[in-house]
Amino acid sequence: MATMRVRFCCVFLMLVAARMPSATAAGRPPPNYADALTKCLLFYEGQRSGKLPPTQRLTWRKDSALTDGQDAGVDLVGGYYDAGDNVKFGFPMAFTGTMLAWSIIEFSAELGPELVHAHEALRWLTDYLLKATAQPNRIFVQVGDPYSDHNCWERPDDMDTPRPVYQVNQTHPGSEVAGETAAALAAASVVFRSSDPAYAVTLLSRAKAVYDFGHTNQGSYNSLGDAVCPFYCDYNGYQDELVWGAAWLNRATTSSQYQSHIVHGIKQMELEENASDLEFGWDAKNAGNYLLLFLQHKNDTEYGRLVQEFACAMMPQSHSKYIRYTPGGLIYATSGCNMQDVTGFSFLLLLYARYLTNVQQTLTCGSSQYQPSALIDVARSQVNYILGQNPLSMSYMVGYGTKFPQKIHHRGSTVPSMDQHPKHLLCKDGTPYFESNASNPNLLIGAVVGGPNDGTDNFVDSRYWPNQTEPTTYVNAPLVGLLAYFSKH
Repeated sequence: MATMRVRFCCVFLMLVAARMPSATAAGRPPPNYADALTKCLLFYEGQRSGKLPPTQRLTWRKDSALTDGQDAGVDLVGGYYDAGDNVKFGFPMAFTGTMLAWSIIEFSAELGPELVHAHEALRWLTDYLLKATAQPNRIFVQVGDPYSDHNCWERPDDMDTPRPVYQVNQTHPGSEVAGETAAALAAASVVFRSSDPAYAVTLLSRAKAVYDFGHTNQGSYNSLGDAVCPFYCDYNGYQDELVWGAAWLNRATTSSQYQSHIVHGIKQMELEENASDLEFGWDAKNAGNYLLLFLQHKNDTEYGRLVQEFACAMMPQSHSKYIRYTPGGLIYATSGCNMQDVTGFSFLLLLYARYLTNVQQTLTCGSSQYQPSALIDVARSQVNYILGQNPLSMSYMVGYGTKFPQKIHHRGSTVPSMDQHPKHLLCKDGTPYFESNASNPNLLIGAVVGGPNDGTDNFVDSRYWPNQTEPTTYVNAPLVGLLAYFSKH
């Protein structure tokens, strides 16, 4: 694993706080976390693919992609579009499922009345994963040709672009997708264990089979070539996903059945992978792995050390070369979709802070010590930034607050709905709407966009800037847990 060196600005041992700006200090009322939580989950209804249920609340969305999988003789109707396009990418979709499930597992009590919608969002995804893994030693990992899809600007409800199906199997393996899919199914089995025991058994059984396939037939799904690269190319290797899947299977089975796989996988990560131990997202699971494993093996000093290094690097005073903050206080880690790091890192910080609180410990970073509340303050500051407490006073969640992005990079939101324009729209018929300077006609409520991504707090509300204005399912998933917690604390 990559070695991290953290510089600290404090020389003498002292107990310090995070020094993040508070709502009171800024003269602003605290955000309405409960309202943001409702909208955060509502977003998933706008990303649904397939036959929509009668309970659909974002009614401008209609049925779509009802023949997915037909050319391959399988039923792949359902699931989610990952972002602002109409492709179903299995790798990030599975990660979305794992993080939705983790949010529900950790914060089910805080979700309150939104628990039912969280279950619905997760089940829509896991139902699809069960379809995609129905054949032994095979995972259907993607539906849709990304090049033809990205060449068009059309709503999903009447898209006519090719819908080829891509798969991994014993001759063309995909261990990262298998590991992540196993993690999602295993984590979801924990979620549904009480409310639907039979469904939970099905999920766990499939998780084991999918993991065994990925572990036995090791190799990267990058072999699918330009179908997945550069869109969701695996840059970090697949060992972290195999560890992730095994760790979630241990959690779901309350056993150490997969521990030998985990130990071997971490050794392979040290030898083969290039990611920092601070990374966490749809591609690299490193930091998430160590926290998940530490919470399962609290006496393991190595896992504890790695989690501590992660948490220390997140503290604004650390001056970490890996994690930076914008002048307005936003974590800055990537020039891509930066908000995925913001919500993912904040989720891990919150879970670790809760552990430290339970065992009445502090975080030691060199000569500095932090109370668990300091970690929570950092996580809260990131959520508050997303919800409008930032230099632009801009909420980066669509539909939350009075000022939020109006021209998000999202086909369904940009093109008039079938209610407003029932005539079929062809591939290029949506281009004038993309090029228009008008606000999107359909409000994708709850969508969190990529936000500032250059180390400053600047934001360009333009469809031409997808890194800043495109929402993704995996940004919202950890935010569900964060908002649930802060709505009650």
